[in-house]
Amino acid sequence: MRRAPWWVLLSAGGAPLLLVGASAIAQVLQGPAYNPAVETLSILASYGARGYWLMTGILLVLGACYMATAHGLREAALPGRLALAGGGLAAMILTLVPAPLSGGQLAHGAVAATGFVLLAVWPALATNRRRRPVPWGLRFKVSVVASTLMCLCAVWFVFELRSGQSPGVAERVVTFVQAVWPLVVAVSCRVWAGPGGPLPTES
Repeated sequence: MRRAPWWVLLSAGGAPLLLVGASAIAQVLQGPAYNPAVETLSILASYGARGYWLMTGILLVLGACYMATAHGLREAALPGRLALAGGGLAAMILTLVPAPLSGGQLAHGAVAATGFVLLAVWPALATNRRRRPVPWGLRFKVSVVASTLMCLCAVWFVFELRSGQSPGVAERVVTFVQAVWPLVVAVSCRVWAGPGGPLPTES
């Protein structure tokens, strides 16, 4: 089995850093009228928002990070890698259907929901039960727990959207968890010695 290349740590680690950093800057640009607890990240990337171009660019880079990570996680099963790459593609497509400053938009919601689902299920799809042993981050029980946690966070987000209490908080939690998990898997793949002992590092 080929080992995950070193650069997968860069693509996987870049996703959560870019997501948190860019949203924080965009929030400052938007000003005190923006309430991060109630308003979602989509508002920061909407037409007319002061951080529109920043968030649009970050969505493109974020999507590229997910797709690069999917390509580099050689130990993961193909269905999971495709789901992760699909989540990255959904992030890129969001730039074509940004949400309005107020109210909802069906196309934006559909693409965002697709991305959330793909990024939630990819850990469970990435585990390979036919091959023993596997890196810690790709073990069946660990992967199922990760997917379950992400699905629960997504359900919480939907509930908050309907109640209007704190959808911004819920969205930030689910997007951060989904952005961090590929890094967890990438690290476990890099430190894994493999069934036959240490493997040589590939570029």
